[in-house]
Amino acid sequence: MFCEGGRRQHVALAQHRGGGCVVPSARPCFLHSPTSSSADTRLSPGHIFSCLSPELLRSCVLPGCALTAPPSPLSTKTELPAPYGPWMEIAHDLPRLITSHRLRSHVHQMPQLSARHLRGREELHLAHLVLSFITMGYLWQEGEEGTVKVLPQNLAVPFWEVSQALGLPPILSHADFVLANWRRKNPNGPLEIENLDTIISLPGAESLRGFILVTLLVEKAAVPGIKAIVQAIRAILQLDHETLHEALQELAEAIGDMTKALARMHDFVDPAVFYAVIRIFLSGWKDNPAMPGGLVYEGVSDEPLAYSGGSAAQSTVLHAFDELLGIRHSEESTAFLHRMRHYMPPPHRAFVEEIHRAPSLRQHVLSSGDARLCAAFNRCVSALADFRSYHITIVTKYIAVAAAKAKAGRAEPGDGPAAGKPPSALEAKGTGGSHIFSFLKSVRDTTREGLIRA
Repeated sequence: MFCEGGRRQHVALAQHRGGGCVVPSARPCFLHSPTSSSADTRLSPGHIFSCLSPELLRSCVLPGCALTAPPSPLSTKTELPAPYGPWMEIAHDLPRLITSHRLRSHVHQMPQLSARHLRGREELHLAHLVLSFITMGYLWQEGEEGTVKVLPQNLAVPFWEVSQALGLPPILSHADFVLANWRRKNPNGPLEIENLDTIISLPGAESLRGFILVTLLVEKAAVPGIKAIVQAIRAILQLDHETLHEALQELAEAIGDMTKALARMHDFVDPAVFYAVIRIFLSGWKDNPAMPGGLVYEGVSDEPLAYSGGSAAQSTVLHAFDELLGIRHSEESTAFLHRMRHYMPPPHRAFVEEIHRAPSLRQHVLSSGDARLCAAFNRCVSALADFRSYHITIVTKYIAVAAAKAKAGRAEPGDGPAAGKPPSALEAKGTGGSHIFSFLKSVRDTTREGLIRA
């Protein structure tokens, strides 16, 4: 149940089973399947991290994974079946409808559609992407001072149905915003930002596109690190120190590449546009002063429900790295991060939990007495702390400094809600609801504490 704050739905909706895609009832093991079996192909990290973005992994040779060929033409769906044309028509016109203040009236005219005609995981994820973007536009069209208290039934009910089918909450998440929201311009071209575009957009123009696609490239850079996690745990189980050392080297390099990818944010995203136009559309209705009462999903619940907005804390990769390296955050930060796991696709969440149950890498390195392993382990921890430090630098530029300029009246008016009047409700908070700088500095500092001291 994703109804946070102990709230429960009042109307029980039938579980949608389109294409056999239902929330898994059993927790599979992702790390110990025989590499030659078909089950390992099905449950390998290649499968887990390709359930939304298959081509992110096509250039990586993963153990037991079928995705070992060079990049192939795009297969991700970008259009829903014809019965869902009314959704797609609105979704493809969101920037114009929002900036002209006409999205809400268009949503009110949408027909009541059922999710039962959606078939397969790709159609379900695209539907979730489309409905989540429409929902965020509907809520924030008039800025933080013009929010609504009810999501209309013709949007709320199908959004809830699709969310239940996927095991995701009915709100825009990192999985929607980044992992499901990209396509290649040239199907045979490289997986690089110049050849990429978003599927659904919001106000923010090129800065929004850059924000989504640079974040995608950070996820892409992490893929060899996910492979290294599986190699490392198997090496621990087999007492293979040479393979473990190689895996840790690969992990440290992948985290370093993530930092390099994140640095491209400066090239593609304007801080004033991000702060004044884009950021509000990532905001949720939990721990948000602009919507303290939550949101009623008409036809789903008579009581308001509260969900956190999209956040980098919902990305699976950093959770996976923390679990492997045994990083232990403060009680408050841990509670927030664990709550963010409910916004991940269930296979991603299960993968993180499986790493948590695996043998302790840190204890294995300590008990081995191997100086090379200790140094390789510390390089991974240092790389992760450096990534988090650089993330703080990015957040400072795009939120703290941008907020100060906006207050001083130096920010350029945007083309989004409340143009020329940037949002203030989340000045000190992340879109996920955390106290942003105290949280980011806390997790960076506790990461550094994970180093093995001589």
